[in-house]
Amino acid sequence: MRMTRTSPLLTALFVAGTLACASGPVRPTLSSGTTPVAAAPARDPGALRVMTFNIQSGLKGLEQVAEVIRQEGPDVVALQEVDVGSTRARGEDQVERLSALTGLKYRAHFGTTRLYGGAYGIALLSRHPFQSLAQYPLPTPRGAEPRTLAHAVLDVDGREVSVYATHLIRRPFNGAARVRQSVFISRLLAKDTRPRLLMGDLNDDPDSRPVRLLRRQLQDVARVTRSDGTGTYPMPLFLRSLRIDYVMACGAFTPVATRVLRVGASDHYPVVADLRLQPSQAPVEAPVVVAPAGAAPAGTATAASAP
Repeated sequence: MRMTRTSPLLTALFVAGTLACASGPVRPTLSSGTTPVAAAPARDPGALRVMTFNIQSGLKGLEQVAEVIRQEGPDVVALQEVDVGSTRARGEDQVERLSALTGLKYRAHFGTTRLYGGAYGIALLSRHPFQSLAQYPLPTPRGAEPRTLAHAVLDVDGREVSVYATHLIRRPFNGAARVRQSVFISRLLAKDTRPRLLMGDLNDDPDSRPVRLLRRQLQDVARVTRSDGTGTYPMPLFLRSLRIDYVMACGAFTPVATRVLRVGASDHYPVVADLRLQPSQAPVEAPVVVAPAGAAPAGTATAASAP
């Protein structure tokens, strides 16, 4: 596990560079230029739009990926299969580039391995500032591609919200490994008392054991909004598309709508979810008990926090 609290200076550095988390502590990597900031879409209080998108290392063009994101105007995007500095990406920092193209200025890359001479892993783009970042290696069979769980605490209008992102071990097979990875994620999320989101490519179908394990504490937003009939990974010929990309939310969120974007910017379709963050339950002050005349003084009840 690697955890960092961002200082005001470090928060400013998010605008100019990605956070490389492949090894060692989280450190900002400065880059040249500035990131234009996208105007925040008009939303009702508590409304949040999120997206998860496996971009296939931008092989079909980062501009196409960015255009899909821009058209939807999400507040937070979880990306999988992202390259930074690889020969496959022609040396480009894909997180920085997508940040610049979309105007989502807060960005972080969580490397899992090195491929084609660069860092490869998952990433987050956000309209809301990061308060902290963490990265947790997931249990993975010997010799298999490493997998990770990214965790960002976001400041959403003055309230802390936990966003988790992951990309579980690939299918077919490896079902037992995905179960172990889901158990690890579930145990970690259970310790977090903030409003929680989990997004990513889980590489398994909605009724699989790994996904059912996660549903014990999280809502499958597509299922709740009855939008779970659309696959996110198109298959060839007559085969039905697979639904393996998910937005999952704890009970602090009310799912409003979900849609799968049938676009050709990657080998996966992105998933967009509209959520409503329920108001936080402020502590309720208990009334002061006034003792009748002549009675022994009564204590003042202390304020109790709602669960």
